[in-house]
Amino acid sequence: MDKTLAAQLKAFQSGESRRAFAILGCHRAVREEHAGYLFRVWAPNAKAVSVVGDFNFWNPEDLPMTMIGYGVWEAFSVYAQEGQAYKYAVTAQNGNTVMKMDPYGTQCCALPETSSRVCSLEGFVWHDAAYRRQVAKTKSLESPLNIYEVHAGSWKRHEDGTHLNFVELGRELAPYCKDMGYTHIELLPIMEHPYEPSWGYQVTGYYAPTHRFGTPQQLMEFVDICHQNGLGVILDWVPAHFPKDLYGLYEFDGTCCYELQDPLMREHAEWGTRIFDYGRGEVASFLISNVIFWLEQYHVDGIRVDAVASMLYLDYNRREYHPNRYGGKENLEAIDFLRKLNAAAFEEFPSVLMIAEESTAFPMITKPGFDGGLGFLYKWNMGWMNDMLQYMSMDPLWRKGSHNNLTFTMTYAYSENFILPISHDEVVYGKCSMLNKMPGSYDEKFANLRTFYGFMAAHPGKKLSFMGNEFAQFDEWKYASGLDWQLLGYERHQQMQDFVKTLNHFYLDHPAFWQNDTDWTGFQWLQADDRDNSVVAFRRVDRQGRDIVVVCNFCPVLREGYQMGVPKPYWYEPVLTSSDPKFGGDGVMPTVAKGVKGDWGQFHYTTEFTIPPLSVTYYLPRRTRKALKEK
Repeated sequence: MDKTLAAQLKAFQSGESRRAFAILGCHRAVREEHAGYLFRVWAPNAKAVSVVGDFNFWNPEDLPMTMIGYGVWEAFSVYAQEGQAYKYAVTAQNGNTVMKMDPYGTQCCALPETSSRVCSLEGFVWHDAAYRRQVAKTKSLESPLNIYEVHAGSWKRHEDGTHLNFVELGRELAPYCKDMGYTHIELLPIMEHPYEPSWGYQVTGYYAPTHRFGTPQQLMEFVDICHQNGLGVILDWVPAHFPKDLYGLYEFDGTCCYELQDPLMREHAEWGTRIFDYGRGEVASFLISNVIFWLEQYHVDGIRVDAVASMLYLDYNRREYHPNRYGGKENLEAIDFLRKLNAAAFEEFPSVLMIAEESTAFPMITKPGFDGGLGFLYKWNMGWMNDMLQYMSMDPLWRKGSHNNLTFTMTYAYSENFILPISHDEVVYGKCSMLNKMPGSYDEKFANLRTFYGFMAAHPGKKLSFMGNEFAQFDEWKYASGLDWQLLGYERHQQMQDFVKTLNHFYLDHPAFWQNDTDWTGFQWLQADDRDNSVVAFRRVDRQGRDIVVVCNFCPVLREGYQMGVPKPYWYEPVLTSSDPKFGGDGVMPTVAKGVKGDWGQFHYTTEFTIPPLSVTYYLPRRTRKALKEK
């Protein structure tokens, strides 16, 4: 073994490798002037390993592998060709042989076949250099972030029910998202997975895009199309667990090498999956390299890490657990791993969006690792989501009893860098679609939903919404079919889509809604405590001091002459309201309000607003009446 390879394998073993995929897996190579493919696999406790595939008639005796050190086996074939199927025949110490797919394989066969494919990723011609240069100059925390969450298999399908491939999806989805005013597309996991109803959250091939939507090169083209449309791409990623399919990572060499060895701690019983051993160097290298792989090879812009809470706590969904060395329930190895992961990602790709889906009050998720945090850039605000969906599901007459649901989030809104998520998890399993969560009559459901969306767009925090929410799907999300696009033939659904599009572009065009998302300088309550009328009002402020006043009425009652304090003696002009008839509103239009001298709480000026029922209205302050006409 040469010194370079030895150093690479040593880094792999110690958990310091960021590109283990460059030395493990299947790669083109030349040995003794013969071109072929070099296979390497980590199976530290195996008795023997062979490469079997189309190129040797699946004969395990034809291409035995040699242990080269650090638990890594190697073999070279001059007969292997691009696109051919292969597996590793791994013989455990007890003599049992199991056929395993390549953990570092970059393409897989179509199910029910579970083999890897010989696949080289070189040669794709990218056209996104200008986009990537622009992203490198962008400060995400001070920029708009409006994410459209997508399940690739059910956004839209062919008429015969078959999937769009990645290229077909990109050519339709990217222009749609650009037109609608989204900044990023987040894909549910597109790594290879065996069970379609898992939506990709039980991964067998971490380095392989699923066969369902095409080839690796087609996924690259999808990302390229998105970038050419000015859209970033975020991938959901699942390091919390993996399934127990025999051909996958499960007991790969006959022992628990990827998963924890402790029988009490190695499984998520609820999910029927195994838990990675984050304290093992080779496993850390496997996972960290996987993130670098997607960022480097596929030019993706961000990684959303799924189920972080399950990684952080040893007692997660357990009655019994082994505490850490200090007697606590925190998973110290997982914490160290996440810090190392985020540090590696930002060192390699400074503009990357590292996002945690974390549902507890674990502190400092988005603080740097060197400062005691986990080092993510963003965290999903699950508390805001739960409070708001509970509040919006209530009959408006009872909302005053839960007014705290509207306002409590501002007690912690700046403790982390938050994304406000209305994700796929909120529109499945009997939770109802967003529209059917709303109470009231047909028109009231739409009015409630518009009010909620308007409140969300103005609230501190970046935004994420699942596909179909924008045109008010009636039914819950169904992974096995496309969205109900035919609903756009009905006026209310078309108007809802128009409202969301207008809202999104208003958000993009007004820095007050995103420039100061991480501190109190960007937010001020005007009215927080009027629970009896279910009214809240606040202002958002950009770094130049320009502000937008937001007035929300969560009750189906018109409020005329509604008085509140304002910071300036300006004319407050309504520029966007959900009550506008063109969006399906009731046509009760707010009017210009004038700030006049008079003390009101902390303010020295007051004004009177006309607040339509079940509505949100955005006001722009104008210094003079003349400015209203000259705008």
